[in-house]
This record gives sequence, C-alpha cells and structure tokens, in this order.
Amino acid sequence: MRIEFHPEALDEFENAARYYAGCQEGLERRFITCVESALSRIQKIPDRYRIFEDDVRRCLTRVFPYAVLYTIEPDYLLIVAVMHCHREPGYWHHRLKS
Repeated sequence: MRIEFHPEALDEFENAARYYAGCQEGLERRFITCVESALSRIQKIPDRYRIFEDDVRRCLTRVFPYAVLYTIEPDYLLIVAVMHCHREPGYWHHRLKS
C-alpha cells in the first residue's frame, strides 16, 4: 500500500531532520532512518498499531521521541503527523478535515 504525507506532516518531518542536522553531524540521517523504519513497519502491516484517536493510528519511532500518526485509507496510508511526543497533543486534528 502506498504512503502519502499530509503536506504539514511532510514539513514536520523535514523540519525535524533540519533541527537534528544542526545538533550533531549525521544525526539527521539517524532520525530519517528511524522514521523510514517506522514507515516501513506501517506499510507492511497497517493495522498492527492500535488506534490512537478516532481512526488515527500511532507508531512510535525508535531512539527519537517521535510518533508517526496515520490513517488507513481505501487506496493508501495517509501520514497525518510526524509528531514529537512532547508537543502539544491534538495540534494535528485540523489535518483530518483537509
């Protein structure tokens, strides 16, 4: 099943990678690899992860304090957020309406 990012989720992912690039050389590559690993796990078995809220599921990344929030659509998986786990909860709700 293909993966599509909500535009704001893709921005989040890119901004987090840029942040980690500024912290330590190579850290952004580790972050990207962790998120890509989570995406791969989601893609293999989309209903493996429990429903987090409404029909949004959550897959935690390893090492970094991030979660990939997604919905299972008829033809694709929609990544709603690449969320820092210490960020304000629910900030991504408006993305489900677009």
